[in-house]
Amino acid sequence: MRAEIFTCLFSITMFMIFWINVIPVHSQCHNDQKSLLIQLKNGLLFNSAISVKLVNWTEATDCCDWKGVNCDQDGHVIGLDLNSEGITGEINQSSLFSLPFLESLNLANNSFQLEQIPSSFGNLTSLRYLNLSKAGFSGQIPIELSFLTRLAVLDLSSLHFPETPSLLLENPSLLTLLQNLKGLIELHLDGVNISASGSEWCQAISSSVPNLQVLSLYGCYLSGPIDVSLQNLQFLSEINLDSNNLFAPVPEFFASFPNLTALSLRSSNLYGTFPEKIFQVPTLQTLQLESNSLLSGSLPEFPRNSNLKKLVLSETNFSGALPDSIGNLRNLSRIELAFCRFSGPIPNSLEDLAQLVRLDLSSNVFTGPIPSFQMSKNLSYIDLSHNSLTGPVPDTHFEGLSNLININLAYNSFHGSVPSSLFSLPSLQKIQLSNNQFDEVSQSPNGSLSELSPLGTLDLSSNKLVGHIPPYFFDFLSLSVLSLSFNNFSGIIQQESIERLQNLAKLELSYNSLSINLTESSLSFFPKLRTLKLASCNLQKFPPLLNQNTIIHLDLSDNQISGDIPNWIWNVGNGSLSYLNLSCNHLVDLERQYIIPDSLIVLDLHLNQLRGEIPVPAPYAVYVDYSNNNFNSSIPAEIGNNLIATFFSISNNMLSGAIPQSMCKASYLEVLDLSNNKFSGTIPQCLIETNTMTLGVLNLRNNHLSGAISGTFPQGCALKTLDLNGNRLEGQFPGSLANCTKLEVLNLGNNNIRDIFPCYLKYSSTLRVLVLRSNKFQGSIGCRGVTYNTWPKLQIIDLALNNFSGDLPPNSFLRWKAMLVDMGTAQPDLNHLRFEFLNLNQFYYQDTVTVTMKGLEMELVKILTVFTSVDFSCNNFTGQIPDTVGALKSLYVLNLSHNALTGRMPSSLGNLSQLESLDLSLNKLSGSIPVELASLTFLSFLNLSYNQLVGMIPIGSQFQTFLDTSFEGNKGLCGLPLNTNCSRVPVVSALPTEEGNSDSDAYIYISAAVGFVVGLGIFIAPLALCNIWNDWYYKHVAQVLERIFHLEERQRRRNRRERAYRNPIRRL
Repeated sequence: MRAEIFTCLFSITMFMIFWINVIPVHSQCHNDQKSLLIQLKNGLLFNSAISVKLVNWTEATDCCDWKGVNCDQDGHVIGLDLNSEGITGEINQSSLFSLPFLESLNLANNSFQLEQIPSSFGNLTSLRYLNLSKAGFSGQIPIELSFLTRLAVLDLSSLHFPETPSLLLENPSLLTLLQNLKGLIELHLDGVNISASGSEWCQAISSSVPNLQVLSLYGCYLSGPIDVSLQNLQFLSEINLDSNNLFAPVPEFFASFPNLTALSLRSSNLYGTFPEKIFQVPTLQTLQLESNSLLSGSLPEFPRNSNLKKLVLSETNFSGALPDSIGNLRNLSRIELAFCRFSGPIPNSLEDLAQLVRLDLSSNVFTGPIPSFQMSKNLSYIDLSHNSLTGPVPDTHFEGLSNLININLAYNSFHGSVPSSLFSLPSLQKIQLSNNQFDEVSQSPNGSLSELSPLGTLDLSSNKLVGHIPPYFFDFLSLSVLSLSFNNFSGIIQQESIERLQNLAKLELSYNSLSINLTESSLSFFPKLRTLKLASCNLQKFPPLLNQNTIIHLDLSDNQISGDIPNWIWNVGNGSLSYLNLSCNHLVDLERQYIIPDSLIVLDLHLNQLRGEIPVPAPYAVYVDYSNNNFNSSIPAEIGNNLIATFFSISNNMLSGAIPQSMCKASYLEVLDLSNNKFSGTIPQCLIETNTMTLGVLNLRNNHLSGAISGTFPQGCALKTLDLNGNRLEGQFPGSLANCTKLEVLNLGNNNIRDIFPCYLKYSSTLRVLVLRSNKFQGSIGCRGVTYNTWPKLQIIDLALNNFSGDLPPNSFLRWKAMLVDMGTAQPDLNHLRFEFLNLNQFYYQDTVTVTMKGLEMELVKILTVFTSVDFSCNNFTGQIPDTVGALKSLYVLNLSHNALTGRMPSSLGNLSQLESLDLSLNKLSGSIPVELASLTFLSFLNLSYNQLVGMIPIGSQFQTFLDTSFEGNKGLCGLPLNTNCSRVPVVSALPTEEGNSDSDAYIYISAAVGFVVGLGIFIAPLALCNIWNDWYYKHVAQVLERIFHLEERQRRRNRRERAYRNPIRRL
């Protein structure tokens, strides 16, 4: 018993001794000190709801016991911490400056109403620590701060916003401020406007504060280069120069700081190669270089003793592979390499990084499978999106990641099953696996429903998932985003399933094989959605959305909804609807009376059967598409007065009348498409002179527009596509089109323009498509004074059906660089010619052009950047076909027919390895057919008829597939597929000699004459007399051409699916 009492007393005694030792020893607060602090409190305006210190200062207690107050042993106030107390107002006359013993003062994170830092701070000469960061001060920093010679830490950092006053260091300068502060070890001037050159600020710091350990100059308007004098600060451990315009390389001497732990140079406009030695500084823990797009480099081999914890290189030009030695960074907690140019596999050694918390390798070119993350138990964020990663993603890769909050594997090529372990991770809130090739998802979760992740976002869109949507998807009761669009899900979704997700704000089910069963007339228990996408969901009628007052984005496109557009649709969202897409349905009219809400920014009604007058767009509409309908009115005269749209299309309707002058007031238009209507009159002059400053696309094709084109294209013209094909335009075309230096597509075909070849465009470096066919152009096509490449990107040129004459200029073909590349060996670019606009929403306008082959007009709805065509047919060109034509190795179509070309066919045509269609008919070509043509394995259409060719048709697998009509009208030709016997005619060699041709030519003409009559009769008679043969021939020729170019003929344009495909607007 006594032992227990003794033990208890001993414990109490030891506790008291310990407590006495740890309690700071100070005398009672002096009355004068308390009085000064009470005056300070009474003179300050502060938010008592925020304050945890000032609000508790009372005269009834010892001021040395107040929160935020620190006293010495004599009762003098030596420390004052009023950080984040919600203080506002002024302190110029404050009693604060009468505390002579104050050594530490912290007024950070308050709001002193943008007043200047009081000069009275200079009275506090005992200060060793001064923190005024983010306290709302502005203006010139007072010279009096330089009197605080005992300062070790100075923090004047501020949050500077544009057009608001900031702290300045002009007079005094940085040097003047620092020259007396020899004892500084930390200097924080973030957001202070220093505006000094590299040598100025570096020398001011290095000469004044030799013992500096921490230097933070974020956003100080500093310029570079970084001066070598900074190397003298050998005690530096932390350097932050973020958000300055250094415009300089990173100096290698940073690697010589022996104590360097943190280096941050983000958004500083750095360039050159980053020194590898800095990576290998043994003390370095943090390296942040993000947002320096001109800074390049690669990752070195990392040593085993590296202390690196944070590596951030996002949005730089770093490249190369991740080294296996990255697994040596055992302390690494954060690695961000997004938007760089890294490539190759992600090394398996990444699995060893057990301390990893955040991993972002997005937007690179990583390939192969991903490693397991099982060992990284602290991981909260994984982003591997926008790479080229492949393979399955095993469940085991993510097991046990109880801290994982966000995973993003979108835009890769993963396949197999969606890892089901993700759905049971206890902290996971966001899963983004869109744009992959996953084809299976588990129909049941790994554990019980109570163990499901607290998901807020589930995005599996744009995969290959099949079957029913797993029922447990509707048990993620915290879901706010559910995106399953663009898969192969099937079945019926019941209204009750959706109603379980009461937190749902975004529901995307478009483009599956789903049906949505919305049975109630009023969706009173439906979640308060903001986005609803039900495109291609087999809807037969409008869902009952009248009472859905939160929807701002509604997509019901590509369904089978028929009848009128109900007038209540415009009230969905209670006046906040900003996006409405009803395209690709069977709608015929708009129910009256309707009022389009002012909030509507995107309105898409294209590809319906709407008739009558076109609806006047909302005043703030940016995207309006009424194309491919049956609207048959005229454009309202005042339509352009309030039109701020970027995109406006009413193409493929039956609209008539003049283009209203008010359209010129639509000064924000980037795409204007009025094509395929019945508009008449002239093109408004103001449309040329004003709108082309912003217009990227002006399409007026296939109307009844007439007269000359008046007006001058302005300097700075923004046009990329100008399509006036199929009108009745006359006169000369304005040479001021040369001001449109970004022009890519110029289509003036099928008009009555009387002009010469547009040499005023000879300096254009962007032109890809030039169509002048079926006009009254005349003269030669050579341009004088051309000493460098003209139209290096040209891929389609169509001059057919004009009056051009003269020789074909040999050098022109050599200037069309886009046609010189051999696409058989080069990496093909399968992009399409298009004009992108509204970049934040990824809209683009699809250019189209019509090409003609053997009388068949075919519309290239998507102009592949690899498709090339030269059509000079039906002109008056003379002379020989230049050998340089053979340099166009990527050419698909060559048509020089119906001219007066003479001489031999150049053997260089055999170099056109991609050629699929060749028409040289109806010229005066002589000599033999070059045997090199037999090697053109892609050639599927050939017409050499009605020339003066002689000799044996070359033997080759391709040539023997052509009909004899390809060679008719050449009396000297013989051999298959002609029936003319060549037994008496020598085989034509690849390189015929000039001598010894007279005898063989005589034999050729004799045998050809006999064979031609017999063979032509045998083939022509069935075509002329037998309808079955006739139909078979033309049908199969057309099919061959369609198979070559994957195009549709005009006669099939009205098919609903094809019309949807043809629509020139696409969403990426």
